[in-house]
This record gives sequence, structure tokens and C-alpha cells, in this order.
Amino acid sequence: MAEILDGLKVSKEIKKEIRANVEKIVSGNRRAPHLVAILVGKNGASMTYVNNKIKDCEEVGFRSSLVEFPSTVSESELLEKIKDLNQSKEVDGFIVQLPLPKQIDQEKIIMAIDPRKDVDGFHPENFGKMALEMDTFLPATPFGILTLLERYQIDTKGKHCVIIGRSRIVGKPMSILMGRKDFPGNSTVTLTHSYTPHIEEFTRNADIVITALGDPNFLKANMIKDGAIIVDVGITRVEDDSPKGYTLVGDVDFASCKEKAAWITPVPGGVGPMTRAMLMKNTLLAYKTSVYND
Repeated sequence: MAEILDGLKVSKEIKKEIRANVEKIVSGNRRAPHLVAILVGKNGASMTYVNNKIKDCEEVGFRSSLVEFPSTVSESELLEKIKDLNQSKEVDGFIVQLPLPKQIDQEKIIMAIDPRKDVDGFHPENFGKMALEMDTFLPATPFGILTLLERYQIDTKGKHCVIIGRSRIVGKPMSILMGRKDFPGNSTVTLTHSYTPHIEEFTRNADIVITALGDPNFLKANMIKDGAIIVDVGITRVEDDSPKGYTLVGDVDFASCKEKAAWITPVPGGVGPMTRAMLMKNTLLAYKTSVYND
């Protein structure tokens, strides 16, 4: 029976640590860190995620602002707002909630964000620094996974880590970070994806499996070895007859895999809360390194 990698518990501990830091800052007659979220359109999942980020800011003592645009907003108008936020001395970090409408070039938006305020860690400058093992903002979800493994003292050195999914948000950065010369890290990494034949041949030999597919219950117990570490990044709304009308389901068949794994993250309550906590941590880092607060 697997032990639980409790992201909800650890995220609460981290937010308490951040709040203590912010209280010390404010007691010195300095303003609190300020995070801005840009939301385009009325995507339900995006609205929920952004609202949760605002609640997190309140919890740790940050100032937060929400900038909302209709789904019909022009690219030039969005870029103008990003320019304003880049120049604002009152804003330490900001995020542009993805996905964006078709009329907007997502790459252009990401490139327009000042890397010093890119608390999502998506800008190529920050990604490049991460790959070179330089100090920078790490993407929030990989940062959250690393922190969870660190807090539970999961041994990663010399382990075989199989990552399922190659997105720029999770899979690619995770493959770099698990192979870095640090803890957690120093793993031998295999990055698999939709064109990898017989993925189970890799996962059955893995000491650590990190899956970020968005395919409910994809990873079964017969695809992992005894004592594996399982990190489930996937989260999908599956319709059911509950009052909400849906259940949140991960990429991992939790019921079967927990009988075989040594450690496993639940969904919900695993990686998700850690992602949000790391956004707060990145914002605090942005505040502390800002040219306006030296």
C-alpha cells in the first residue's frame, strides 16, 4: 500500500512560510508583493483557476489584481496591457491565463512578458536559464513536483524516471529538472509521448513515473513496478451523477496503483495545490529580486 504524497498538506505549510515572510516585509513599512492575473474570455476552468490564485494571494498576504478581457479582445490591446504591467513599479509578477483565443498569437504574448515578472516561468529566457541550471523562475507545476519530492525526502539520485507527456509546461521542463545536478534530480530520464510505442515497456522499469497526459486512468497497476514513485499531474473533469455533475480524475488509476507503488500523489490534493503554492513562491522571489525593491 502506497504512502501519500500530500500536496495539499505541503502547500499549506509553504503558504504559511510565505505569509510569515510577507508579514516581516510589511512590518518594515514596505508594500506587500503584488501579483496580477490576466483572464481572457469566460473559460470555466480558467476562471476557477484564476479565482483560486486570488484566494491564495489573500491567504499569504499578497496584493492581487484581476484584469479581465472579453474573448474578442485584439492582440494589440492585450500586448498594450502587458506593456503597462511590465513598466509598473507596483506589480512584481503577472500571469496571462492560457489558453488564449485563436486571434491571439500565444507565442507573441509569452515573449512580450518581462522575464523578471514572468512568475509562470514560460518565457524562453527563464526556460533557458532553467536548462543551464541557473537561478530563475521555474514553471510552477514542475517546481511544485520538485518541492513535494524534496519535502518527503524521496530519493531520486541514480533512479530511472519516466515522464509521460512532453508539454512545455510540464513534460519538457520536468525532464530537464529530474536530470539536473541537484536534489531532487540526478535521475536517468526517459521522456515518452504520444508517438512512443509500448509506453508500458518503459514505465514497468521506472523507479519514478511522472504523468501529464490528461487521459483519465491511463496508468494502470500492470504498467508499474512494485515500489515505484507515482506523480500524477493529469486532471480531467469526468461527468457523473454527483451534485457537481463531474468528478476530477487523474492520469493514474489510483485504486490499483496505490496497492503497488511506494508513494503516490492523489487527484485532487496532489500536484494541483503545489502548483498554486509555487506561483506564490515565484511571486515572492520576483518581489525580492525586483529592481524596485533593492
